[in-house]
Amino acid sequence: MAVSLFSPRASRTAAAVAGAVLALSGCVVAPPPRVVAAGPVVYAPVAPPPPPVEVVTVAPSPVHVWVGGGYYWEGGRYAWRPGRWAAPPRPGYVWVPHRWEAGPGGWRMHEGHWALR
Repeated sequence: MAVSLFSPRASRTAAAVAGAVLALSGCVVAPPPRVVAAGPVVYAPVAPPPPPVEVVTVAPSPVHVWVGGGYYWEGGRYAWRPGRWAAPPRPGYVWVPHRWEAGPGGWRMHEGHWALR
């Protein structure tokens, strides 16, 4: 038996399909947006001194990660900022420590940040 496009049965089928598509379109889970906060580029004229030895205490929870201290260029000199415990912003993120890299403009600091594993 042939079904006409304008028959009540075809209309009900089309309405059911459209309703299912509309209902299921709300089931899509979008991944969280990637947030990247970049500060100003910092150059220092001389290499940073060797880092001091840090005493790493017991983690406050199993999810906390040690974020090691580092030297920052402030007021024309290096200033040490001690390490601390921090929880990742979301599961699956790891801490990438900050580092200094020698280049033609001096020593450039690359800020530490959380990155998806």
